Amino acid sequence: MSHVSVFEAFKKVAKNIGVPKATFHHLRHSYAVLYLTNGDDIKTLQEALGHYSAAFTLDTYGHVTEKMKNESAQRIQEAYSNMIEKL
Repeated sequence: MSHVSVFEAFKKVAKNIGVPKATFHHLRHSYAVLYLTNGDDIKTLQEALGHYSAAFTLDTYGHVTEKMKNESAQRIQEAYSNMIEKL
């Protein structure tokens, strides 16, 4: 398939599902965010995206990892609270 055919098919699907302004870059960003939120490692993501370094990937998607850190801290706090209640 030519890149033009793929692009046209993508635009048609995007329009049909109600996101006519969607781009391939949006798909790439969504993939990266889902990858990180599922707990996969940054180095593998860096390689999958073709970034020159994991640091660049972290700079680009750092907002996701900060959210993950906060959620992790909340889970740990809840676990400690539950443990203390049982004592």
